[in-house]
Order: sequence, then structure tokens, then C-alpha cells
Amino acid sequence: MRVLVQCCRCSRSAPGAGGPGPSRTRRALSGLGRLPGGEGCPDARGREKPPWRVLFFGTDRFAREALRALLAARENKEEELIEKLEVVTVPSPSPKGLPVKQYAVQSQLPVYEWPDVGSGEYDVGVVASFGRLLSEALILKFPYGVLNIHPSCLPRWRGPAPIIHTVLHGDTITGVTVMQIRPKRFDIGPILKQETIPVPPRSTAKELEAVLSRLGANMLISVLKNLPESLNNGRQQPKEGVTYAPKISAGTSCVKWEEQTSEQIFRLYRAIGNIIPLQTLWMENTIKLLDLVEVNSSVLADPKLTGQEVIPGSVVYHKQSQILLVYCKDGWIGVRSVMLKKTLTATDFYNGYLHPWYQKNSQTQPSQCRFHTLRLPTKKKQKKIVAMQQCVNS
Repeated sequence: MRVLVQCCRCSRSAPGAGGPGPSRTRRALSGLGRLPGGEGCPDARGREKPPWRVLFFGTDRFAREALRALLAARENKEEELIEKLEVVTVPSPSPKGLPVKQYAVQSQLPVYEWPDVGSGEYDVGVVASFGRLLSEALILKFPYGVLNIHPSCLPRWRGPAPIIHTVLHGDTITGVTVMQIRPKRFDIGPILKQETIPVPPRSTAKELEAVLSRLGANMLISVLKNLPESLNNGRQQPKEGVTYAPKISAGTSCVKWEEQTSEQIFRLYRAIGNIIPLQTLWMENTIKLLDLVEVNSSVLADPKLTGQEVIPGSVVYHKQSQILLVYCKDGWIGVRSVMLKKTLTATDFYNGYLHPWYQKNSQTQPSQCRFHTLRLPTKKKQKKIVAMQQCVNS
């Protein structure tokens, strides 16, 4: 890995030499609110029109789609939109690195690991799912500033996990915002382009991410084709409707049977199930719920379910459909497989755990056979689960 040091390349004209006039940085930012602390690098020089020199900051699969679009644009010699493309990513515990790094290496693009950045000259920076604040000094090195592709309709769901919170809260409309970033705070900059789409019914965060990543990549290319005009026409975010999408903690995955409805549990499963499995407690052992399914009306009509009193967390094995039925605040959810020491189908769990329990406790009420809400130890700084798919290589 090359370790390169970037310095501010400000070309200053000698007095009376007829310099380049107002800086591109200053002009790009003038209509959108100046950066705090000054007007930028007064004489930083950028190109008037494409092809652009781009430094890309990203990590996950959402970002990889944007990088793919930039690379395709660079290889399209007819349009001449991108001349130079280099990548900054973050260190990864995996030897292969994160999806952006894998794709960049395969595509033979120069790659730098944060906080190292490219030492060359660039016109514009592009950020997608990077998860790091860029300093004002770094932002001002780009004559056209830094663009961010954010998978929500800002100002809704500012923060690192917008897609997860979109699914978790049952939003019916979402979208992508291409904005210009500002230092010190995430997702507050002016909007350059924004498009909305309906959220597909019952879509998972992973499925929605795929849709939004393609939309965001196309929107980025559209903005770059008319970059000076896009910057001049940018609009400030409205002050109304601001919501936040913080990272997900391990505690979020703990199902609260007494408090959560079946709809809320399914939203939780669709939102984070592919990152961290939902968890509960079985006989003082943590059990992970791997495959949740909705329960159809024919199963719910079974006399075994309607003929007894049940309380939240109660577990019943339904032999005909081969699923575990678990009662929550307002009804039943189905579970096809779990993990308790190893992965078990619902039938395996019944044969190995439920049936022996019934035999041993034949005189007790079936409702006593139940899952309990898992309470994780409270920590001052509970470890957060990285938003979206930054920990998942593909």
C-alpha cells in the first residue's frame, strides 16, 4: 500500500501578474453558504468543464455501485466525463478488504487507505457510505468541493444507517440525495439532486440498498455532466422533517415479545437480519432466529392455537408447516430455523428441545414453554453494528 502525503496545492499569482480570478472553490460555494471559518483556498484552480479528475471515498456495496458507474464513465471515451479516478477506503479486518477496495483493485485503480489520500490534483471528491468526516482543509483541496450520495430523501434519515431505518420504521417512500458535503457534521449540505421512489412491500434493507445504489449511481453521473450548473442551482435542506439514522447496536436485535407487534418484528428482521440475526432467550441460553416467515390464516385456525391461553414468547411447533410459532404482542410469527450452538431447522429444534421439554414437564401449561426477551448487559459505550453492509464482503 502506497503511503502518500497530500499537500494543499494553491497556485498563487504574483502581484500584477493577472491571476486566474475568483477561485473555483469560492465560486462553487458562494451560492450555497460559505464554509465556516473562511472562504477556502483562494486560488485553487479547477477545470471549467469535463473531463473531471475524481477522488472517490467509499467502503460498502452501495458505494461500489457508484464507483462502477464512475469507472464506466472514465472508459467511455466518447463522452469524456472522467479523466482520472482514484479511490480512498478504510482499513478492513478482512484480508480482501471491503467491497469498494476489492472492486478498485480488480479494476486496477489506485487505492489509498484512510487517512492517507491521493497526492495528485483533483477537481471534485465523491463520497458514498464512507463513514468518516472529511476535514474542512481536505474539502477545500477540491475546486468543486465534495459530493455525497446519500440513500434517503434528506433531511429525513441523516446519519450512517438510512436504509436500515427506512425499513425499520415502515416508510413507504424513500429515495436518494446527491448533496455537497460540509465539514464537522454529516448530511447537512445543500441538495444538488434528489429523486424519490416507493419502497417495495416487504423489501429487506439489502434488497432496497441494491435499488437505491443503482439510482444513486445514475444520479451522480447526471450531476457530474452538469457540475457547475448543479452547484449553482443547489438548494439548502429544509429545517422541517429532520430525522436521524444512528448505527444499530447489538441490543436492537433483541426481540421484545411483550412490547413488539408481529409487524414490528418483521420490519426488524427485514432491516437488520442479514447483518445481525434477531436474538432471544431460551432456557437461559441465547438463541438466534435465522429465518422468519409470516403465518398464514390456515395455520392460525389450528385448534391447538385457538384453544389455549398464550402469553408473549410462547413457542409451539406446527407439524404440518414445519415451523415454530412464537406469540408476540398481537399475534404469531413463524420461524423456520434457529441457531443454538449450531443451526437447527424448526423440526430439529422441536425434536431436540421442545419435545423433551414437554415430556419432562407434562403437568405444566404449554404457555410456560416460551422464549424470553434477551437483556444484554448495559455498557457506557456499547459497540455499534456498522451500518448497511460495511462488514459484509461480496
